[in-house]
Amino acid sequence: MSAQTEIHAPSLPSPPGENAGEEIPRIVPVRRTGQWAAAVVVLLLLAGALVSVVRNDAFQWGVVGEYLTTDAVLRGLGLTLWLTALVMVLGFALGTLLAVFRLSGNRVLQAVSWGYIWLFRSTPILVQLLFWFNIGALYPQILGVDTVNLLSPITVAVIGLTLHEAAYAAEVVRGGILSVERGQLEAAQSLGLGPWRRLRRIVLPQAMRSIVPPAGNMLIGTLKGTSIVSIIAVQDLLYSVQLVYHRTYEVIPLLLVATLWYVAVTSLLSIGQYYVERHYARGTAGTR
Repeated sequence: MSAQTEIHAPSLPSPPGENAGEEIPRIVPVRRTGQWAAAVVVLLLLAGALVSVVRNDAFQWGVVGEYLTTDAVLRGLGLTLWLTALVMVLGFALGTLLAVFRLSGNRVLQAVSWGYIWLFRSTPILVQLLFWFNIGALYPQILGVDTVNLLSPITVAVIGLTLHEAAYAAEVVRGGILSVERGQLEAAQSLGLGPWRRLRRIVLPQAMRSIVPPAGNMLIGTLKGTSIVSIIAVQDLLYSVQLVYHRTYEVIPLLLVATLWYVAVTSLLSIGQYYVERHYARGTAGTR
């Protein structure tokens, strides 16, 4: 008799619960007792701090509410917003030009741009403002024009803040331009686009993805940084509340008025920055 070979099909595992008496493993979530305890402690500390602030009579919340929307404070807030917007526009316009000079093939333009950025990033903004405010002492006349009373405090603030902002904006724009792939520039060159059209049509729209986040941070920083112009008697938000508490001696509540307005505006700017970043980040991984 010839030997017969038996072929056995491979046995498949039985689905869970098919065999009688088989115990189904139960998934037990990991206990995070330490994290919950830390969260409770932090919430208790925050609640205690909030209650202390609300119930402390030294904050004089009634005075805060009284002066929060007065004409003097609102005028100071309006000047702060106007100054912030103007400085950002002028600063980024000059900064973009400096970034283009820095990336150009012209050694002179590169050196001028590098020197400008180095100088204005190395000097405190307060020192720059004081120099511009006292420009008449350095150069009483320029081209026959009397400079002693030529620049008003608000003009000095615009000039000083803009020149300072441009130095940082130049590095932000330069970093954004360098983030654009080289192949994009080569493709634009193959289409016969000139340097300025390549910059405007190809480079800057793609560079905005890298420019917007630091630019948003600079905008918020500029808003708060404008408070330094109070040193040269520009009636911004901080200087406006200072005028009030020099007269009423209610220092703490008036400082709280300025603080609340700064917090409100920076919060709105942060929300706007989030949506602008999401707009320029469309199509990238992790975009929400």
